[in-house]
Amino acid sequence: MTPTYTITLKNCAFFARHGVHDEEEFLGQRFFVDAELVVEQGSALREDRIEDTVHYGIAFAEIEKIITGRRRYLIEALALEIAEMLCARWPQIQRAKVSIRKPNAPVPGVLDYVAVTVEHVAKP
Repeated sequence: MTPTYTITLKNCAFFARHGVHDEEEFLGQRFFVDAELVVEQGSALREDRIEDTVHYGIAFAEIEKIITGRRRYLIEALALEIAEMLCARWPQIQRAKVSIRKPNAPVPGVLDYVAVTVEHVAKP
């Protein structure tokens, strides 16, 4: 088994216009993203080289591009797109688990948020 470590980006906040209803596109709202990345150790940890690991500043910027990009009806589709992009961008990522929270989901009731979590396992 290959040694791994985990990088977590927690509660990344973005303003976007996703959802099924026209009002969601027109008004927009905040979305919160968590990304948990299981990364092969390789030489990154012993050699202390950012070039050999996942640069989380770049990962944040790549997540932001997707979240603030084209409209998606389902936050599930959005989470999958992010997870797949992270694994494709950094081949040392073995697994990406992405959660998206939507605090102002159009539901007839009171709730803190609606959330989905998608897990993508990179192909060896």
